[in-house]
Amino acid sequence: MDYRAVGLKVGLEIHVQLNTGRKLFCNCPPVIRNDEPHFRVTRRLRPSMSELGEVDPAAMWEFRKHRVFVYEGYYDTTCLVELDEEPPHEPDPESLEVALAVAQMFNAKVFDEIYVMRKIVIDGSNTSGFQRTMLVAHDGLAKFFDYKVPIQTIALEEDAARKIEERGDTVVYRLDRLGIPLIEISTGILTYSPQEIMEVAYYIGHSIKMTGKAKRGLGTVRQDVNVSISNGAKTEIKGVPDLSLIPKVIEYEVQRQLNLLAIRDELRSRGVREDWFTEDFIDVTDIFSGTKSNILRRVIDTGGRVIAIKVPGLRGILGKEVQPGRRFGTELADRVRVWTSLSGLIHSDELPGYGITGEEVSRVSSRLGVDSFILLAGNNDRDLADAVKVIIGRIKEAMYGVPEETRAANPDGTTKFMRPRPGAARMYPETDLRPIRVTIEMLEKARSLIPEPIESRVNRYISYGMSRELAMQVIRSPYYDLIDYLIEEFKDKVSATLIANTLVNTLRSLQRDSVDVSRINEEHLRDLFNALSNGAITKEAIPDVLRAWAEEPSANINAIIGKLGLSKMSYGEVREVVFKRARELGIKDRDKLIKALIRDLRGRADPNDVIRAVDEYLNTEKSSQ
Repeated sequence: MDYRAVGLKVGLEIHVQLNTGRKLFCNCPPVIRNDEPHFRVTRRLRPSMSELGEVDPAAMWEFRKHRVFVYEGYYDTTCLVELDEEPPHEPDPESLEVALAVAQMFNAKVFDEIYVMRKIVIDGSNTSGFQRTMLVAHDGLAKFFDYKVPIQTIALEEDAARKIEERGDTVVYRLDRLGIPLIEISTGILTYSPQEIMEVAYYIGHSIKMTGKAKRGLGTVRQDVNVSISNGAKTEIKGVPDLSLIPKVIEYEVQRQLNLLAIRDELRSRGVREDWFTEDFIDVTDIFSGTKSNILRRVIDTGGRVIAIKVPGLRGILGKEVQPGRRFGTELADRVRVWTSLSGLIHSDELPGYGITGEEVSRVSSRLGVDSFILLAGNNDRDLADAVKVIIGRIKEAMYGVPEETRAANPDGTTKFMRPRPGAARMYPETDLRPIRVTIEMLEKARSLIPEPIESRVNRYISYGMSRELAMQVIRSPYYDLIDYLIEEFKDKVSATLIANTLVNTLRSLQRDSVDVSRINEEHLRDLFNALSNGAITKEAIPDVLRAWAEEPSANINAIIGKLGLSKMSYGEVREVVFKRARELGIKDRDKLIKALIRDLRGRADPNDVIRAVDEYLNTEKSSQ
């Protein structure tokens, strides 16, 4: 796809958890727990008005779901601040220092005073109904190789509570993650390709990790992606779980917006008008009294009913694909699932189907007087009425193209509706905390955390003799800091290229062979390279030693070497074996003989010693003829 031609614009929001000594607004440790919680608290949340008397549309959307929230906590690692029963404490100085370092690293303008703000969030992920956030800096510019990335804002905020499960209208959250400090980097508009956007996201997150103050592991970095195209609309895609999924998420969102624009044009060409769609519906339960459809049968047998909505002019459009495996009818069903407890809808473009016969379809069409309709089945009249309302609202939006909304990323890169885009009324000052004046001393102290730029780091690796490709692999590796340490530790003893290859490629290769490399630690690697530098083993023995350690982490390296017979042979020993095996093999070709003997002596002999001994053998054989 020509992304420039469609006018692709992307914005990134990168959230990185900080590894600090305490949470952002209390003294609780920032730890995630999986043991049984000590207590549970049940709450409901309600939206509040801004100073101008406005209510945020996203907050109102969440409120109308009528949900109940259960919060799980621990007496020793959560406190009354997380429960919103005690005012927040002063912001964590260590977290603020990291945020100031990141701001300077990305050449952003730091605010003279930093104010704690409340951002309304009533999906239950915050007990208070808002998330505390601080704007630290603005208008920065990050440079990574050929990329120039405008940085719109840098914020320091508290992470949300962790969702554990949903049970109907009840959502269970755990308070362990609530309050953990987060750095949020919001970029300006980017016009790079989806693949390049992924690289930019990586460089931003990795730069923060290189400060040494970021948490590591699954879920510690999260990406939100804002996507729009010409004549489309800004769509915020929340929670892209993995960097590698970013290109696909962008590609599929572009497809969705192009297809929604095509639907808009088709509706206009058909002469479809907005006033054709009303919130009226017709009860058609009697038509399905003897249905073989399991979906409808379950509802009818429990006293529920089936209703039909007229959607004239939508024949063929309800079933039009907007993303792989997702149709315009799916867009409507998403709204129903989010707004109500109903599991979805059935539309005429997919009928007959789901056990519904052609005769039943014909009877519904005759009663409605149209050939395009939507069926809903449920036991709750309020849910049915709400579902009709949101379906009609979404169809009317389709007549104007792409609606602005917040969507959630699916594991395959497609997205689903979450809520409307938030408005300007969602942010207001935190009344319990005073502003923080940023001093020159604070900025100077933070500057010490700024890491070596990525491009400089790559050039340094190249100066050690690494190829550019390997240097880039090191930058992308989770072991990059350990590689740096080992290179310095074994300077002039073990080549930097060998150390990097071992941690980047050898460990990955072993992992593909189902070896549990997580059992190999820093001490193992130090012992390994120490043995190599002392001539106790050859570099060819490295995979076998690591494999043995993964099976028995407590084993001594000398015991492993002895057990596997990997002790490095002296040249005299190599020469003796080479002469003996060469006579046995009878191979006259030098290259074939070297290859065979290196294979025989793999892990025990230096390949250069084997080559030298082979040359000696061939010269001896030649002179004796």
